[in-house]
Amino acid sequence: MTDRPTLLSNARSERVRQVAALGRRAARERTGRFLVEGPQAVRELLRYAAMHAQALYLTEAAGERHPELVSEAASAEVPLWWCTEAVLAAMADTGTPQGVVAVAQKVDVPLTQALDAVGDSGFVVVLTHVRDPGNAGTVLRGADAFGAAAVLVSDASVDVYNPKVVRATVGSLFHLPVSVGAPVPELLGACRERGIRLLAADGSGETALPDVDLTGPHAWVMGNEAWGLEPDVLALCDAAVSIPIQRAESLNLAMAATVCLHASGSVRTN
Repeated sequence: MTDRPTLLSNARSERVRQVAALGRRAARERTGRFLVEGPQAVRELLRYAAMHAQALYLTEAAGERHPELVSEAASAEVPLWWCTEAVLAAMADTGTPQGVVAVAQKVDVPLTQALDAVGDSGFVVVLTHVRDPGNAGTVLRGADAFGAAAVLVSDASVDVYNPKVVRATVGSLFHLPVSVGAPVPELLGACRERGIRLLAADGSGETALPDVDLTGPHAWVMGNEAWGLEPDVLALCDAAVSIPIQRAESLNLAMAATVCLHASGSVRTN
C-alpha cells in the first residue's frame, strides 16, 4: 500500500485510548460515537451511512484483504488511519479483531421519523426490556432481512451501540431506521396513534401465528429473554400471538422474533 499517512504504532496514545473507551457506555453517551468492528459491518457503514463515519482504522494486512474499504473511505472523505496490529487490538472490543475498526456517530432517529417509514402496510419490531446484546443484534438483523420498516428499542433495553450488538447486526444497523430510548408505553402509544396493530409475541398467546392477519400495518412486540412480556404490556397489545412448536420446549427470543418477522415479510412479498 502506498501514499499512506503516518502509521499509528503507540497503543497507549490518547487517540487509541479515546477509540477504545467507546467500548464503554459512558463514553458513547458522552461523545455520541460508537465502535464498528469487522470488514462487513464497516463496509455497510461506508455504503449506507457514510455521513456518520468519523474515522477508519486498518492494519496493513486488512487493507490488502479489503481494498474496497480504502477506496470507499476515500470516496466518502472519511479519514483513514493505518495501524499496527497491537494498536488495532487495543482499540477493538473483540478479543480477535479482524484488522478493521471504524468510529461512527450514532445513527438512531426520532420515534416519529421511524414510524413514518411504516406506511399503509409496513411492520416494525418493538424491543421491550431486551437485555442480551446478541439477541438484540440478531433481531435487528432479522428485521432488516425480512423487510421491517423500523426497529423501536425501549429505554429499558440494551444499548444498541454496545459493540456486541453492533457486531451481531453485521451492518443491518445502517440499513433501516432505529429509534431508541423511549419508555415502552410511549412506544406502544405512538404505534397505536398511527393505526399500527400491536401483536405481542408470547408463548401463551391464544392466537396462533398462522391465524394472524398480517396484511395491515403492525408491530411485533418482543419481551425480555427471561420473563417475556410484562402483564401491563400484554394488556396494551391487540393480540397475543404464539408460535406453534412440534417438540421443543420453547424458542429463545431471537428465534421467535425471526419466525414472526419472516411471517410478516412473506405477506409483503406474496
